[in-house]
Amino acid sequence: MNSPQEPFQSADSRRATRQDASPEMPEELTLEQEMEEVERSLHALKERYTQIQRDQQIQGQLQERTAQVKQQLQRSPAPELRTELKALQNRLDELELNLESRLFSWRSLQEPFWQIVRFGGVGIVIGWFLAFATLQSPRPAPQPSTSPSQQSQ
Repeated sequence: MNSPQEPFQSADSRRATRQDASPEMPEELTLEQEMEEVERSLHALKERYTQIQRDQQIQGQLQERTAQVKQQLQRSPAPELRTELKALQNRLDELELNLESRLFSWRSLQEPFWQIVRFGGVGIVIGWFLAFATLQSPRPAPQPSTSPSQQSQ
């Protein structure tokens, strides 16, 4: 039975009985794996942040150079300036696309998508269940109304 000293067990003996009852190894491994995943995500985020800063700096420099080339083109139209301007515009478009595409990714929509599917599906199933339940429930048959003139006859 219960001895009076059981509530005063040492912490080590309680830990030992707990480990025997449920091994904590899988939980520790998943916790370590999750921590590694968080560290990888943080590292990727830091890399992306530095890339965005670098691209924004390059974008600013290219915009300044584009303005200078446009001013030179107004003074003296030269084919070299036009080709340089086109190259600058193409590079600016690439940078802008890169900046926009990196901020938006399909991976960021993965979790909300599955939440919508899950809860939308549950809503549809509940709706079907309610519709089926209301259509299957017996409705009281309408009582023939008896008018006072029919009762007197």
